[in-house]
Amino acid sequence: MANGGKDSHSTPQFPTHNAPRVWLLTSGDSPVGITLARQVLNHGDYVVSGIIPAEFEKDDTRSEEFKNFLSEVGRRGGDGWKERLKIVALDIRMMGQCQAAVAEAVYAYGRVDILFCCTSQAIVGTVEELAISNRTQTLVRDQFETNFFGPMNIIKSTLPNMREQKIGHIIVLGGITGHLGTPGLGMYCAATWALEGFCDSIAYEIAPFNIKMTILQASIEIGILLNRITSAPPHLAYAPDANNAPLFRGILDGLLNRLPGIRAQYVAQNQDPYSPKSDSERMGGPNILSQTKVVSLYPPLSQAHSEKLLAETVHALTAIGGHENPPTRHIVGVEGVASVKEKLKTVSEELEDFVEASYAVDVPSDSHGNSKMEIVDGDDDGPVDFGSHDAEDRHSHL
Repeated sequence: MANGGKDSHSTPQFPTHNAPRVWLLTSGDSPVGITLARQVLNHGDYVVSGIIPAEFEKDDTRSEEFKNFLSEVGRRGGDGWKERLKIVALDIRMMGQCQAAVAEAVYAYGRVDILFCCTSQAIVGTVEELAISNRTQTLVRDQFETNFFGPMNIIKSTLPNMREQKIGHIIVLGGITGHLGTPGLGMYCAATWALEGFCDSIAYEIAPFNIKMTILQASIEIGILLNRITSAPPHLAYAPDANNAPLFRGILDGLLNRLPGIRAQYVAQNQDPYSPKSDSERMGGPNILSQTKVVSLYPPLSQAHSEKLLAETVHALTAIGGHENPPTRHIVGVEGVASVKEKLKTVSEELEDFVEASYAVDVPSDSHGNSKMEIVDGDDDGPVDFGSHDAEDRHSHL
């Protein structure tokens, strides 16, 4: 797995700052929310941690880990952790709750310096599998409500405060799926790409207010294994013997089959024909994502496993959060960097292969290199100058 290269207890490197910062975490009970909050509180900053109360009340591993974290906060009373942590109800799919959470943060600590959007879920299934019923079509809408519209809601709610204080940093936890399409994970990738397009665009809008935007592209394991996974029933046309595409369902089933918690909780389905592909994997686990019904779960990773998986990501967050000149996009991990480089290489090669076709329809330029396009509506006063320097000018403001 991608993020296992560093010691999970390595010392975080925070940027220099004059006073404690206030962090707003959209999913405080997630593994990344808990791990980051622990580092931030230990550093002396303030944390406003958003949770969905109904999820907190559940008797499951995720809720138990957050309650254990709250107990740890209580034990660190002498270090001021309890006074510097505030829990707020926050379902980012609800605009009213987003506005209320920001208001509570400002009321408690006076400001929000860093917004960290880390709420996510993953819907697994091919496009046909997700179109098969009203239930699966609802899953698609849920994917976008959680991974796109939700972050958009909390960002919009935070901007007025950041504009007023003339400083702020918005960090969105994305993934390399913002660069790479993944078969069987199309809706998750689509929501990720939509969010990144939104963030890239508003970065220009908010730059004059000294508000920074960073997209943190973590490994695919961070986005998938540390959040809720929901799988649509498989379609026969996409079974391994009929379709040789490396569908994510089979890959993920193979990973889940190796988790002790999955083996203990689910009965093996050895006759399943869909995934994983190998007989050894098929006999070795329940293949729960290949059941003929909608399945939803949080992968039962141990705390030690989660912290090891998160080490590089949290290290990047503490180093970037609130930085005077943070990156607009940061890829975490060697595997992620290699994958994105390979994708960009492919795009470049395809561009060169068809560059003549691209140039064949090019609009002639004037002597200054500015493109001229005639408007033929009848009443125009001449050619419109679109100016080839526009994109450069836009980037110069960031």
